[in-house]
Amino acid sequence: MRELKDNAAFQNLLTIAGRLKFQPHRIAHLLDEKGRHELKLPEGFPFVISLFHYRAGAVTRRLTWHQRLELLVPLDGPLRERMGDLVAELQAGDVLVVDHLKPHQIVDAPGLDTRALVISFLPQCVFTPGSPPTDYAFLIPFHRKIEGRPHVLRAGSGQAREAHQAMAHLLNCYFEKGNVHREAGCKAWLLVLLNSLIQEFHDSAPERFAVLQRQARSDRLKPVFDHVREHYATRLSLDAAARMCGMNKTHFGRVFKQVSGMTLGCYLNHVRMTHAVELLEETRESIAGIALRLGFSDQSHFDRRFRRTFGRTPSQHRAGVNQRP
Repeated sequence: MRELKDNAAFQNLLTIAGRLKFQPHRIAHLLDEKGRHELKLPEGFPFVISLFHYRAGAVTRRLTWHQRLELLVPLDGPLRERMGDLVAELQAGDVLVVDHLKPHQIVDAPGLDTRALVISFLPQCVFTPGSPPTDYAFLIPFHRKIEGRPHVLRAGSGQAREAHQAMAHLLNCYFEKGNVHREAGCKAWLLVLLNSLIQEFHDSAPERFAVLQRQARSDRLKPVFDHVREHYATRLSLDAAARMCGMNKTHFGRVFKQVSGMTLGCYLNHVRMTHAVELLEETRESIAGIALRLGFSDQSHFDRRFRRTFGRTPSQHRAGVNQRP
């Protein structure tokens, strides 16, 4: 298409993608008996970019579904994605908001030969518990769809240049080695990409109502968020947290997961790790001292949790920060 040749942002995206390795689409071994695709996402920043090369006769034929959110972007040519009874017809540069809870698959076809980006993430990449409604708005394209019509940002749309530019920066950030603030860059450009989708799929009354509903649930949990902000180094049981909000344990656990996208224990870890990064980067306090300040029983426990969250030890993170120019 002529508009893609004239789209400098998309051409830059293709240039960056040309330096990366795309894999055949072979995921059948990752699906359980019900077709659920469990993709392991990092705890600290549950975000993954997969690079697939779809070719005729070499596409996983099983239907799949998952709870993570997902965007699909063909780079070279046409691609068809089946989602339930609906088939989304995509061209190079289009951005599809995958209906992830419906069984879906790439449709094999003669002549199929295109690379594609698959951007997968959990909601907590976009907002943290207690965030204002503006943060929840970034997820509207995933939660409110018009029946019978896929959410596709077309390559010729006025919002496409911003989306392509954001994806080019995302690829650079995600695949850059040695950048200790890689996740921060990915989040910044993910939000830009999602903003282009928000502008494309205009808000509606039901969407606004859903946002307000989510905010009301978040407000009900405010006593817990306030407590954790002030006492993040202190253990907080599910029973105690539920009592703070005047709820029973079961109901509290369900509402907390709906609002935050994670369990109470994962949220406590998220807050502690956020403070850990701040202390490692902005103070000279020993790692053992930071571990105690954050409520860990010893440094080895802190080291294991930090590595599990960020994929590196606290000492490696601090060394990486000190090596920056």
